[in-house]
Parts: sequence; structure tokens; C-alpha cells
Amino acid sequence: MLAGRRSHTADFHLWSRAPPLSSSTPVSSSRHLALTKGFSFAPSTLRADKKKLRRTAKERFPHASDANIDEILPPKADIAVAKYTNRVHVYVIEGGLPMLFDIDGRGTEIYPTVYALWKVPELVPSFLLKGGEVSRYVIGGADLMFPGISIPPEGLRSFLSGQPWAVKVPGNPAPIAVGATTMSSSEALKAGLRGKALRITHYYRDYLWQSAEGHYIPNAGFLEDVVMEDPNLLSVSQPSDESLDASNDEDHVNTAESDHVDISNIHASTDTDAPMNLDVTDQISKEMTADVSGLKVSDNVTAEEPTDEKEHQTLSVEEVDALLDKCLLQALHTTVKDLPMPGSTLWSNHVLPCRPSGITLDIKKSSHKKLSKWLQSKSSAGLISAKEDKYKKEVMLLGINRGHQEFMTFKPEKRVPENAEQRHDNSVSEGAQTKLQLEVVEVYKPSTHVKSIFSTVGADTGSYYSASDAADIAFRYVEKENLVKPTDKAMVVLDATLCDALYKGTIKKGSTYPTEVHKKDLGSTFLSRMQIHHRVSKGNEVAVRKGAVRPIQIMTERRQGNKKVTRVSGLETFLMDADSLASELQKKFACSTSVAEIPGKKGQHEVLVQGGVIEDLAKHLVDHYGIPKRYIEVLDKTKK
Repeated sequence: MLAGRRSHTADFHLWSRAPPLSSSTPVSSSRHLALTKGFSFAPSTLRADKKKLRRTAKERFPHASDANIDEILPPKADIAVAKYTNRVHVYVIEGGLPMLFDIDGRGTEIYPTVYALWKVPELVPSFLLKGGEVSRYVIGGADLMFPGISIPPEGLRSFLSGQPWAVKVPGNPAPIAVGATTMSSSEALKAGLRGKALRITHYYRDYLWQSAEGHYIPNAGFLEDVVMEDPNLLSVSQPSDESLDASNDEDHVNTAESDHVDISNIHASTDTDAPMNLDVTDQISKEMTADVSGLKVSDNVTAEEPTDEKEHQTLSVEEVDALLDKCLLQALHTTVKDLPMPGSTLWSNHVLPCRPSGITLDIKKSSHKKLSKWLQSKSSAGLISAKEDKYKKEVMLLGINRGHQEFMTFKPEKRVPENAEQRHDNSVSEGAQTKLQLEVVEVYKPSTHVKSIFSTVGADTGSYYSASDAADIAFRYVEKENLVKPTDKAMVVLDATLCDALYKGTIKKGSTYPTEVHKKDLGSTFLSRMQIHHRVSKGNEVAVRKGAVRPIQIMTERRQGNKKVTRVSGLETFLMDADSLASELQKKFACSTSVAEIPGKKGQHEVLVQGGVIEDLAKHLVDHYGIPKRYIEVLDKTKK
């Protein structure tokens, strides 16, 4: 079901907020239903509307079978429609998730949601991206360009303009977005496979995805800002260019924060060209140009380095287990820094890059079979602290036991494996060096609750610690005081000092304090009792401030004479000089700029730019200053 929610974070699409809901109507209902907060449905028997919707879906998705249509529109289920002021209609299954949406409300341009595509991946044809890293831009709101598409040896299947197509990443069968083709296959070939291929109407993490009650992710490859290969699939090496067949995989439910709505207003055009086979070899250009004010992405970034099949080696179960442990230890010593960390991130960004060249590392060929069981076994052995997140349904790495015998005896290789994020940064042509210099990290400072723990182990109580280092202090105290329960090595017995550090002031009167805690909970509980800070570093300049990171705010408003002005504030958080930025923007946008101190906030300034340049300015901060999108808030007051 849909729940209205408004958000204003960095998204360079036309809609930076949720579309207003105008009305809600049942397509077919036999009892009272609730679709959105504040809206409900009265009993109705509009069976004809339901049949019409099924007929439209069959016409719109000609590749789908009757069974496929039944999966997304169950014959006996009640279906409701939410109508928005921008004419978008969203069709929701009773007690379930949105399955279809109509972008103009006329019943002619119906598209499946990602929830429908996760149920039936073959519902519509799909384009395969050249690498998982390219998905950052698709789920960031950019349209799909032909240079970013992986062309199979036999060529793309034929298509017409205005047809619904999905988007997938290599090694992951679950689509990440859906949209309308902008030209036919024959026109694409004449254009040299350049230009826009798919106008995205809906994608993973947009408002439509996150507004559904019970929103989830189909597998562990779906991360917060990128979609990579599913770590539970058989192969983790570079996939072929052929389209992946959809397969039923284990669901890893993950309730995540959202970015934004994006259901663009698309007008399909009629194409009279006959279907034809599209066969190309090296006609692909070297850049994927996203339709976001000129944003460009190199197409040579991939989730994994290509692996030569000739170098593939067959390993026994024991050898796979040993290799897993070696790669984990190498990662813990060299690249794992900020904790807590999702298990899927640990696997794709840290463990996999540590494997030897020419070796395919497959968790299913180990004795553990699953990533979660492997991490939990390492946690039970005391090497790491890991716990399954009840909401995300994913194992989280909370801490590293640097005093563990395996960790202390392991000698890491001198080379530092290059992870996927580093490979992506190296592929960005403009502003890449600046982006690599800017680093925003959460750090923790000992509070009065935990200072006694730090003093006991000889740690400085005035220093700042990363999440992993801070959690490690707690485990060092446990080891020093010999608090591991003899009869259960996974439990820690709480002495008076540790009990006060973890729970003093949190237990209600009349309740008893716990006497022991599981190792999986020790690290996260200890972190929650410390003071959170954030450290921003840029070259040799470093600043540490208390509290969470305050984002940059960009706002466009109208002034006298109906003129627009764009205001930017919060620059000091990211070590940016307001005067320098104002001078730079004056040249870039050929307009007047000024700098003023924010009333009531001494030392904080805002830059005023004449004109409505909110999208270009946000893109400039990302490209040239390396400001992460999640730390940019935009608000356009000129749009009604």
C-alpha cells in the first residue's frame, strides 16, 4: 500500500517531491480497503474496470503469458487505484504492493513497477547495463543512453518506439528500472547506437518504490546507491553480454530509506518501422551520457574485472573455505574501515576484490552455502562481531576482534585491492581528483558512560574513533577482564563497569539490569553510548564537528519582477569557501552572484545566484567538489 511522504534530497529530476494525491478509487473491491494514509475505499463491484485493466496489460506486455498477468493481477484479488494530480494512476493489490502505474491516466501508457518485475522479470524485455556501477546513475534519476547498454553477440532484439523496457545489471536477474524506448531499433542503428535509449519512468529507490508499505529489495545485490551482481548467484565473475534469464532467488527483505519519486511524463510515439535484428560490434562510444544537465559516465566501469575462462580453476569445498577465510582476513586488515557494514557490501566491495587473479570465488561452493551463515560462523568463532538486522533482513558486520589469533597471525599482502567504488571514481573524467580528496566519515568520541572502559584498556578518552575501532575497545576490555562466558563462548558476562557503560540510565525503574550480552550486540550497543561526530577531510584540511552531517541546501525562489534567485548554504560543512564558489558560479552561469552572512548564524554564509540554476548547481557540486548526493537538499519554491 502507498503511504504519502515528502522528501527533498538531491535528485536532478523534474519531481523533487511526492506527487499530490487527488483521489483514491477501487477498481474492484468487496470490502473496505485502505490505500494511503487518509484515504479509504467504499464497497464497489466495478468488475468491468478490472477486466479492462487486464486486457490493457496483455496488450501492453505482449511477451507476457496469461500466467504472468495472473501473478501481478491475481484474478480473485481486490485492486485499488490511487489518482494523483499529475494524472498518474497507481494500481495496488489489496494488502500488497503497487503493481502497475499509468503515467497519463488514459489507460494507454501502463508500466509495471519494480515490484511487478521482481515477481515476473520476463514481463517486459530488458536492456543489460555494461556494469553495475552504471546503475548509480539510473537509480539516481538519469535516463538510459545507448553507450551504457551491453550489446549481446547476436545483437539487440528488435523494438519499436514507446515500448516498455526494463533495465538490469550484469549478474543480477532483478530489474532496477523501467521506461519507454525513445526510438525504434532501426532508428537506433541508423544513429550509430548513440543518444537516449530509454526514458526512465520508474526506478528502484524512487518515491513510488519507497512509498509502498513493506517495500523491500529482491536480493543482496541491491545496495543503497548502486545495484551490483547478486552475491548468492553461482558466478561472481564478469557476466557475458547476453541478457540474463530471470531466476527465483532468495528474498533479502530490506526496508531502506528512499531518495525520490520519479514517474516522468512520457508521450510515446508510433513507429511504423518493421521489427528487425540489431547487430553491432564496436559501434559503442566510450561514454554513457546521462540526461541530467550533461552528466557523463564512462562505460568501462564494471562490477568485476573480466575473468579469463581459461584461467578458471576448480576448487574443492575445503579450498573454497580456506580461500574465503584468507580473503576475509585480507579485507579486514586492509580495506574494511567504517562499521557497521552490510554483509553484501563486505562481500562485493571488500572480500571479492581480495581473491587471487583468475579465481572465481563462489559462496555456494563452500561448506556454508550462504553468505549469512558464513559471516555468522566467523562471528561465533570470535573473529568478527556480526548480527542480523531484523528490519533489513541482512547480516551486518559490527566489529573486528583484532586480538583474535587468526587476525594476529595473518600477514596481509602489501597490495591494496581496488574496490568497485575506486574503479568508478577512476572512470569519472571531470573532477575525479577533487572527488577523491573529499572524505566524509562518521567518528565517535568516548562519552562519560564509556570513558572507564577506554581507561581500563589504556585507550585515549579524548580521541576520535571509527566505528570499528570503537567497537574493538569493548572487545579488548572483555578480553582483558576475561568476561567471556565459559559455558557459552558467544556470550559476555557483564561486570559492574561494563554494565554501567552499556545500560546505565536506559533501564526503567523496577526493572533489573542484564547480566550478560551476546557478542553480536556488544559492538552496536557500545557505539550507541558514544558521542557521534563527523570528520570532513579535503587534501590536508581536516575538520571534526559534533553531531551528524548537515547537508548543503539549495533553494530557488521568486523575487520582485518575477525573477528567480538560487540560494546555497551549508558550504562550511564541506570546507568550501563561499566567496570562491560565488566567483566560480558567476563565470560558469554568466550571471551576478553575491555572498551574505546568514542571520543568526555567525560564520555561516550563503551564496545567491541570479536565475533558476538549481539543477545545474547541484550537478556542479557533485562533479567538481565531490559532494555526495545524499548530502545535498534541493527545494524549488517556484514550482507550484
